[in-house]
Amino acid sequence: MRKICVIGNSVAASRTEEESPLAGWGQYLTEFLGPDCDVRNYARDAMTLRGYYTGRFTALLTLVGHGDLVLIAFGNVEQRINQMNRYHGAREFKEYLRLYVEAIRGEGAVPVLLTPAPRCTFDVAGNPVNTHDDYPRLTLESAAELGCPVIDLTASATRLLAELGPMRARGLYRWLDPAEHPNHPQGIIDASHFNHAGAREAARLVVSGLAALPGLPPGLVDTQRLVPGQLPPVQTEFTVQQPQLALTAQPEVAAAPAFTSPAPDALVGAGRKLTGTAPKGAEYVLFFEEGEYLGGTRTADDGAWQWRRAVQWPGGRHKVTAVALAGNAVSASAETEFEVLDRVEAPEVVGPRKGSWNGPRPRFSGKAGRGVEKVMVLEQGRLIAEAPVQEDGSWRVAHAHDWRPGTYTVEFVAVFSAIHSPTTSLELKVHGVPEDSWLHTSMSSRLPCGPGCEHYPALPAW
Repeated sequence: MRKICVIGNSVAASRTEEESPLAGWGQYLTEFLGPDCDVRNYARDAMTLRGYYTGRFTALLTLVGHGDLVLIAFGNVEQRINQMNRYHGAREFKEYLRLYVEAIRGEGAVPVLLTPAPRCTFDVAGNPVNTHDDYPRLTLESAAELGCPVIDLTASATRLLAELGPMRARGLYRWLDPAEHPNHPQGIIDASHFNHAGAREAARLVVSGLAALPGLPPGLVDTQRLVPGQLPPVQTEFTVQQPQLALTAQPEVAAAPAFTSPAPDALVGAGRKLTGTAPKGAEYVLFFEEGEYLGGTRTADDGAWQWRRAVQWPGGRHKVTAVALAGNAVSASAETEFEVLDRVEAPEVVGPRKGSWNGPRPRFSGKAGRGVEKVMVLEQGRLIAEAPVQEDGSWRVAHAHDWRPGTYTVEFVAVFSAIHSPTTSLELKVHGVPEDSWLHTSMSSRLPCGPGCEHYPALPAW
């Protein structure tokens, strides 16, 4: 038996029946492979290249042998520049891919890189939106540089989403109205993870990519089974007949739907969902903007609802009207207003001043634009600190470690919701005793006591 191993994050991870309708594409690979393939799915939730390499990777290396395949599927999580423990800069991302490929080859197995599966996100023109920044490209570049087989799942799955369009594509994802599935009575809006239909289609695309790779052993792929499954129909919210009539009908339900989020006049991201409650007895809520029907959602048993537009909100102010339906009766209408921020300006760095010298514990500060939640600090493409932004737009952070003497380039990125700004660069000059100075080397025979050591009076105190 030839082992086909999958390592990656939650999008590929196998799921239990209790987690339904959530499914990972790794659990459907067997359906498209030959009888002599033994699929081992080691993808796990929230895994990054860094976290997997230092955690579970050794167990995989012990398992694989000559001729086995290892599908390396990352890139869904590493882009999160607002999360210190997850973000991988471009150089770190590619360096980890190199380490994986070389280690797997060292065991005689065959590594195959995969670009990340796309999220169910569309622009107002109905085109799929790339929500993975440069990580698909970085994966393709790494494959070319390493001479490694690669499957461009980003490209093939994006073509499928474009074919389905925003009115059908969410039927491949764990995106449910309230009361639509017993495991999610309040509904769930998950544009990242597949349901069973979506996981099967993603697995089919992965195996189709395998079949196109040169040099694979015969019988690996059952090409007769590489046919699309039943694709999702148009979603219920887009099959409502003449929804605009709800705006002109005489209300028979005096109470109106209520919005609970976002707060009135809030600044929100382009993918923001709306939540609220419906009047007693209402089964459905319709949403409009300037008289145009946007979509709708069922309500939960307690009247709660949550809804996200099938396409991203354009930047600017929006006034949304909601009307509830109870059988054939129409409720009074409710309105909410919010502003969508679809781009963020690079932060201003006030300190340290350009050209100034700093001690070994630099303090960074500056100003950020409207809506920015925090400023991330990077050096050589790696996150080293984060600074929360105050109400007046100011931010500051002191780095936790001493810096060696020298000149460095530090970058600053402003973050709001799921978007981030271009970088602001600062040349940082750090003054101190050089590492090769006699002041250090004269004490090299002794081990330090620790950070509170007072036995080195010859070293300066900063």
